[in-house]
Amino acid sequence: MEPHWDDMKIFLAVAREQSLSGAGRVLKLDPATAGRRIARLEAAMKVALFAKSPQGYTLSAAGERMLEYGEQAEAAMRAASHALDGPSESLSGQVRIGAPDGCANFLLPQVCTRISAENPDLDIQIVALPRVINLSRREADMAITVSQPTARQLLVEKITDYRLSLAASRGHLRKVGPVETLADLQGRHLVGYIPDMIFDAELDYLTDLGVARVQLASNSVSVQLKMIVSGAGLGVVPDFTLPAHGRLRKILADQVSLTRSFYLVRHQSDQRSARLNRFADSLCAGLREEVRRLEGPA
Repeated sequence: MEPHWDDMKIFLAVAREQSLSGAGRVLKLDPATAGRRIARLEAAMKVALFAKSPQGYTLSAAGERMLEYGEQAEAAMRAASHALDGPSESLSGQVRIGAPDGCANFLLPQVCTRISAENPDLDIQIVALPRVINLSRREADMAITVSQPTARQLLVEKITDYRLSLAASRGHLRKVGPVETLADLQGRHLVGYIPDMIFDAELDYLTDLGVARVQLASNSVSVQLKMIVSGAGLGVVPDFTLPAHGRLRKILADQVSLTRSFYLVRHQSDQRSARLNRFADSLCAGLREEVRRLEGPA
């Protein structure tokens, strides 16, 4: 008995979600039906593809091998679909972008609004998460990251550099006095990331400044900014957020000037999709322009 492509789609969903219920949510399928289809696929392949336990479904050695071929088949089906779309003046369908919340809150709304206005048949979804988006689990069609991934089967394009500065509210500085040297940071209230929830080493700004303690912390850039604006303390913020927070001023601008980069990460198989290529080009160009606009002159 030959395996069915529909069963392969269920296999991929179970492998990514590691449960029948998770796969059912993704595919809008009853978990019991998903279980029967997995059993049918295993019977067709004459091998157990999962190790099943109360904790969920874990790929067996055979399942790991099957995953590679399943993802290749999925990519081929998606490429065939894109190839049959035909040329069009405007983009259509749905594109989901995953991004860290600073980029998602302060850059993507403006960029995606402009892309949407030019492509009224296109649905754009922004997933803002303070962690790395898992493209292999199809959490998004493409992701923006702050470091360059090294995994195979990914397309990686550097979008732009962006600057970060140490900042505090004017009210906070009036209350506690000026900060004139890096040594003055010692004993001051600092706002930053929760140390054990920094999902990318590129975000560990305060360690680079010799700061050992963060009195107020969050895994969200937006929450950190709200605390700094409210006068809670000093923190490192992206310069592109400053125009939206007029009460903040840069501190030690001549001594603290950090640079980081945004990268666009996509499935390698998507390079054959003219639609996604066009969207990616528009997204990258828009982000570069938006960072330049918000940062102002260097």
